[in-house]
Amino acid sequence: MFSRFVLSKAQSFFFNTSKVISSDPFGSTSSDFFSTQIIGDNPVIVRDFIHGALYDPNHGYFSQRSGSVGVVERTIKFNQLEGQKAYMKLLDKLYKQSDVSWFTPVELFKPWYAHGIAESIMRTADLSVPLKIFEIGGGSGTCARGIMDYIKLNAPTRVYNNMTYTSVEISSSLAKKQAETVGEVASHSSKFKVECRDAADQSGWSKVEQPCWVIMLEVLDNLPHDIIYSEHQVSPWMEVWVEKKQDGSELSESYRPLQDSLIKNCMNVLDLEEDDMSPGIAARIWAKVFPKPRRCWLPTGCLKLLQVLHGALPKMSLIASDFSYLPDVRMHGERAPLVSTKRDGHSIDYNSYLEAKGDADIFFPTDFWLLERIDHYCSGSPMPHDKSSKRGKKRRTIILDTSAFMDEFGLPTKTRTKDGYNPLLDDFKNTKFYLSVPTHNTK
Repeated sequence: MFSRFVLSKAQSFFFNTSKVISSDPFGSTSSDFFSTQIIGDNPVIVRDFIHGALYDPNHGYFSQRSGSVGVVERTIKFNQLEGQKAYMKLLDKLYKQSDVSWFTPVELFKPWYAHGIAESIMRTADLSVPLKIFEIGGGSGTCARGIMDYIKLNAPTRVYNNMTYTSVEISSSLAKKQAETVGEVASHSSKFKVECRDAADQSGWSKVEQPCWVIMLEVLDNLPHDIIYSEHQVSPWMEVWVEKKQDGSELSESYRPLQDSLIKNCMNVLDLEEDDMSPGIAARIWAKVFPKPRRCWLPTGCLKLLQVLHGALPKMSLIASDFSYLPDVRMHGERAPLVSTKRDGHSIDYNSYLEAKGDADIFFPTDFWLLERIDHYCSGSPMPHDKSSKRGKKRRTIILDTSAFMDEFGLPTKTRTKDGYNPLLDDFKNTKFYLSVPTHNTK
């Protein structure tokens, strides 16, 4: 799972061509990308459709498309750039040379971005025990390489010699690329391995009782979501499924009473009631006269992943970074995604997730307040600010803006231009870091 950040998305629109809204999503693309075999003949719940559209081995956007991930071949010398204009010009050149959809911050700011993450681990980890790191969705391997480089240079020799770094990557093409990137340093090879599998599949994990670290950079935005829907303000929530229309050429939504346990658990974390119990007469009349459909996207993929991780890695510390909001979202509903692709140099946004059947990225904003609640829920901790529970906290969590995180753990001088402009600190207003570590206060 690998994604991009909104600034790069906007820049890719500007640098390559104008943004285009697709009016005929099936017109100019190979039918393989739009094969309805993603769901087959039977209806599927929304999260399974999104998972297939992104990760299906034959049709998924990421499974066969390592080219969607941009790789910056050389470290950018920010100190040699005059300012923002020079930086934007350099990005323009990089996009034209590589013809990729997105550059991620770990690529644009390598090795400094990964070094900041490594420093945060070294300050917090108990270095008296072997350091174990897991990365979910390692992309091209740039983060793993940067972290291992930093630990080799800055940690005690025994820490580096005894460390292990495991990347869990669902894309076979990206898994191969990661092994190549990290393998460029001979001493890293014996400490690094990549497992090509779905991190949310519990069967792929063996329980690790020792303390360890889990890194997820721009992963949460590509995790499958579900939709719940109600016809108006006082009608009960229903779960949404995707099915073929009778002629089989298009897809549509269908609505069913709530039955899915993952959806119900996610609603519980959100404190959403399954039904509006005994609404007043005035509310019922108002809903009939002025009906307002309700639509909510639930991060059920995040809930499932954290349930698996907390079960397999009970003493894990977590570092996650992602979007806190997305601009220009066209779809309805709270936490709705952007669905975007690039075709013939044009960036195309779709109006519906149903139009993305393997040819487009589907990415969501991260509600960090909700992420914190899910993290506590999956670890067995009381919810944040839940004064009614007598259970002790098992997690200590903090949410930081990217600029605050890099100011604390990174080397901001390395990404500063001559006039003081610093794209790493100045441009990432829509991204945050989430840090979560275990505690021993469980009374």
